[in-house]
Amino acid sequence: MESGPAIFAGLVFALFGAGLLVWTTTRVRHGRPVALGVSPVASATVAGVAAVVALALGTWCLIQV
Repeated sequence: MESGPAIFAGLVFALFGAGLLVWTTTRVRHGRPVALGVSPVASATVAGVAAVVALALGTWCLIQV
């Protein structure tokens, strides 16, 4: 019963991280800005780090089950 919320949270983190990573990669490859009004390198770096952190949290949640 207690593993249900951990599975849900893990899947949400993993899906968000994967989606953000794919979106960021696609924007960078096409030369489009990741965030408007911000340095392209800085915005891509912050978005990439956030995606990797979300994937790591999702993995951690799923391992705890």
